[in-house]
Amino acid sequence: MEKSALIYVFLTFGCAVLGLLVRNEAYARAGHRGGRAYGEYAPVNREQARNLVAEFAIYCLLAGVSACRIATGHDYWVYRENFKIIAQDRHVSSEIGFNLTVKALIALFGYDNYLPIFGFFSVITVFLFVKALHDQGRHYAFSVFLFMACGYYFYSMNSVRYYLALAAALFSMKYVLRREYGKFILVILLAAFFHKTVLLVIPAYLLAEYLARGGIKKWHCVVMALFLISLVFGQRFYRFIIFKIYPYYENSHFDVGRLSYANLAKCLGTFALAGLAWFFVRKDKGEKPKDRGPCEEARREEEICMRFYLILTAFGLVAFCCGGFVPEVTRIGYYLIIPQIFLIPELIFKIKQGLVREICKWGTILAFAGYFFLILRKMYEADVRILPYLNWIFD
Repeated sequence: MEKSALIYVFLTFGCAVLGLLVRNEAYARAGHRGGRAYGEYAPVNREQARNLVAEFAIYCLLAGVSACRIATGHDYWVYRENFKIIAQDRHVSSEIGFNLTVKALIALFGYDNYLPIFGFFSVITVFLFVKALHDQGRHYAFSVFLFMACGYYFYSMNSVRYYLALAAALFSMKYVLRREYGKFILVILLAAFFHKTVLLVIPAYLLAEYLARGGIKKWHCVVMALFLISLVFGQRFYRFIIFKIYPYYENSHFDVGRLSYANLAKCLGTFALAGLAWFFVRKDKGEKPKDRGPCEEARREEEICMRFYLILTAFGLVAFCCGGFVPEVTRIGYYLIIPQIFLIPELIFKIKQGLVREICKWGTILAFAGYFFLILRKMYEADVRILPYLNWIFD
């Protein structure tokens, strides 16, 4: 493995270690509930100050490595050419928000001065990811590790527009859980000006939240079964609609119909972990009296949050199993399965039996560490090319 891969290894390890300094449980719990008390000014105590310093250090590391890259990513030079085309007022296929932002940055920094443009999108994308981890990651260090090990950060050095939209989608989940739907839709509409596929999360996230709060009824299962049948027998219809929106995807190198076994394994593994957690939580409830009052309400909100993440994982499993005919179905799937970085730690720490919890925790860490080293090897491939890592400071 090439030496620059060690930068990614040390970056992942360093961010996870810094994450251990963050105690985020109370803040994330309040963030899910929202309300008037959430976000009000309060004096910063020692623990909150330590949290902010550690999280700011994580942000600086991630933003610095991403913003200082050069020639890293298979579409790096494609984007550079698109920047020049946008500056010349010629047509490009990217969305209007992206084009206007690029034109403004070119006016500020000069023609073909592409490094600040990549840097700008890097710091914004990383900020949205880190803010989402801050707002929703109760088990912060574990969530940071999963975020890095799954490759979401590293792949953001490719597909600049898409990963900005993905970060916005992850950031917006808190508004769905708080039932602040106007804010959620506003964030997604703004993100759609950079990558319009993010519009799919509006029905997906709202439906998942509805099912998480109201429960799944028989008629929901009937509708889902009909939808699955339509995915199997109505592929020509769906492809017709897709290619009306993205005509340049038809018969391109994106239109290959590959099945992502790694993402299927992540979904199935998450469901296996959820089944194990449900078994032990149910066993504990049978032994202990049920709490009453505010604690019960808070517990219900946490359960709704976990069901929301789990339903999105189910949607992702459907996308990966039945959506192979969709070009770049992985991009759709990532919108649905990225909350696993919050769900998996929640499921593990729901298990009160110490030995079982430790086996699940370390088994998960080892599994994702192995997956991380597999994607490191893949980063050399021509259609990824995130390795070798180069930056404009030393290279």
